Amino acid sequence: MEKNYKDYALAMKALSDETRVKIFDMLANGELCACKILEEFNITQSTLSYHMKTLCESGLVNSRRDGVWMRYSINQSKLEDIAGFFN
Repeated sequence: MEKNYKDYALAMKALSDETRVKIFDMLANGELCACKILEEFNITQSTLSYHMKTLCESGLVNSRRDGVWMRYSINQSKLEDIAGFFN
């Protein structure tokens, strides 16, 4: 199977920011609503949206709408793919 270095670079770039690393760590405990994530930071909702968009576009994080809320979780298959790259 051919490695897609562009995808690996995108995932690593998404985790090159301290805020996004903390968000990713928070999601390691399970799915979270955007409002719960926002409570842990001193940032605006639009700044959180930017970070979440970056994580979602990298494929590391899944998002789903639940009524008016957005819920986020780690994409386990992408995480396993990235971990496999380093092994």
